Amino acid sequence: MARYFKSDNTAPVAPEIIAAISAANTGFARGYGDDDWSLQLDDRFSEIFERRVKVFPVSTGTAANSLALATLVPPYGAILTHEEGHIVRDECGAPEFMSGGARLVLMQGAGAKVTPEALAATLAANPTSVHTMQPRALSLTQATELGTVYSPAELQALCTLAHARGLAVHMDGARFANAVVGLGCSPAEITWRAGIDILSFGATKNGALTAEAVVFFDCERIADFEFRRKRAAHLLSKMRFVSAQLLAYLNQGLWLRLAGRANTLAQRLAAAAAPLLMHPVQANELFLRVGDAGAAALRASGFEFYDWGASGSGEVRLVVSWNQPEEDVDALCAALAKLTAGASSRCP
Repeated sequence: MARYFKSDNTAPVAPEIIAAISAANTGFARGYGDDDWSLQLDDRFSEIFERRVKVFPVSTGTAANSLALATLVPPYGAILTHEEGHIVRDECGAPEFMSGGARLVLMQGAGAKVTPEALAATLAANPTSVHTMQPRALSLTQATELGTVYSPAELQALCTLAHARGLAVHMDGARFANAVVGLGCSPAEITWRAGIDILSFGATKNGALTAEAVVFFDCERIADFEFRRKRAAHLLSKMRFVSAQLLAYLNQGLWLRLAGRANTLAQRLAAAAAPLLMHPVQANELFLRVGDAGAAALRASGFEFYDWGASGSGEVRLVVSWNQPEEDVDALCAALAKLTAGASSRCP
């Protein structure tokens, strides 16, 4: 029997979310966001983030990221981001397409995190003139593509530097709930209080069904977002079914409970695989160097996961989902312990 650690996208929809969709599936409701569920979103998200925000539901994370960045960055603009960022590796050029040609300028940094030093160096290396792309936004991924998280202090340092140079700051929060739980802080602390201007708020990976949102902390930056969303085919006619999910996701802390369970189970795996870890486990993802033989042994035991890094590197990614069966985690802990013991026995 297969045991899925390939992605949290493989997980089912949480029962509470299914119940919310079913409850919304009665009678008639106004379309295109004028329904009672959608009209509650601004108030509910404003409570969560402790300030007045404006929320726009969309159906995919790609749409959230690309439309948010296109609103911030003109075709002649540049988006500064980490070379491992999701908008670089996994969006098939959508940010560039949606913005009409903006360029991604890539930076390095341990754990897929941008550092103030890297940002300052990149800005210095890209002076603006009529002949150059104009830096207009910094995009950060939280949690990162390597499962690490930015602390409030790290975010504040980056946002302060970006704002001083006239850049807006966007956060890709596909696993935002896992980051909030991992840090043990409030959502406000790692968004607007640190200087984030706009957030792609993810729910799909953490128990929802095609439910994402773009959250504006600075309403002056909304600009033409609504028109861009319509033109990109993400103004949903039956938006109530997405909005109902988002309300249920936030209700009574469901989003944090689901993420907390995934994070806790990931820590159990991290303890079993400690010598094999490539990066700190701060959310629900693990990156291990198990070798080709180790990866083959795990697959032979029924575990599914992604190979990572260059071909032949022996690096793998494991992702723990909100509903991961504990017996699967127990089995993987045992399998990883064997690999760890084998690695130790070969050491001089």
